[in-house]
Amino acid sequence: MELKLELEHLTKRYGENTALDDVTITLTPGTYGLLGANGAGKSTLMNLITDNVKRDGGKICFNGEDILSLGDKFRSQLGYMPQQQGVYEQMTAESFISYIGRLKGLKGKALRAQVDHVLELVNLSDVRHKKVGGFSGGMKQRVLLAQALLGSPKVLLLDEPTAGLDPRERVRIRNFIKELAQDRIVLLATHIVTDIESIADQVLLLKKGKLLRVDTPQNLIGALPADWKPVMGVLSLEDVYLYFLGEQHG
Repeated sequence: MELKLELEHLTKRYGENTALDDVTITLTPGTYGLLGANGAGKSTLMNLITDNVKRDGGKICFNGEDILSLGDKFRSQLGYMPQQQGVYEQMTAESFISYIGRLKGLKGKALRAQVDHVLELVNLSDVRHKKVGGFSGGMKQRVLLAQALLGSPKVLLLDEPTAGLDPRERVRIRNFIKELAQDRIVLLATHIVTDIESIADQVLLLKKGKLLRVDTPQNLIGALPADWKPVMGVLSLEDVYLYFLGEQHG
C-alpha cells in the first residue's frame, strides 16, 4: 500500500484569528517544502499533524484512517523536530536521545540499537558522551533530528530545521534531509527559501493560513508573470516567495 497522508479541509482558529483556513492536500513519499512568512500557519499545521493542538475543522488521515482513531499507531510512524532547540543542555547526546526513546516506548536492547543507529545517521557517534550544551548550533540541530528519527518513522516533520545555522551547516543539514526522503514523507517548514529550492519535490505556499499553491519549484518559477524582474539576475524560488507571498497578494 502506498504511503499517504491526507489533510482534508483542515482549519484551526485562535479566538478571532484563523491560523489555518480550509487546507486540503495529499502527501506521498518525498520532500515537501512548506514556505511562508512567520505567522503564516506553518507551525500550526505541524502541530495539528502531531495532534499537539486540536483542530477546529476537517480531518487528517494516514493511509486512509483518521489519525485520531489510529492514536499511538500513527504516533509510532511520526517523527517531529520542533523549531526551538529544546534540548537538555546538561545531558549528553546519548542520554538525551535515550530519554526521548523511552518516552516513545523503546526499551532495553531495542532502545540501545536505535540510539546507536540515529547517532550514526546524523554523524554524532564520536561525541555521544559529550554534553549538548557545548555543541554548536548545527550539532544541536542534528541531535534534534536524531531524536525525530527514532523508530524509523514514515512521516517526518521538520520545523525550521536550519534556523540560526551558518551556511555550511545549513547545506549539510539540507542534503541530509534530502537523503532521508527516499521512502518517507518529509514536510519541512521554513521561511528560508534556499533551504527548499534544491531539495523539495513540491513546494506548499502558505499565506495567512491559506494554501495558495502546491507545485514543483520549477513550475512555480515558471508561473511568475513575464514582466517580473528577477531579484538576483536569474529567476528563483526567492522571486516566487516575493511575488506570491508578498503584500501584493495580501
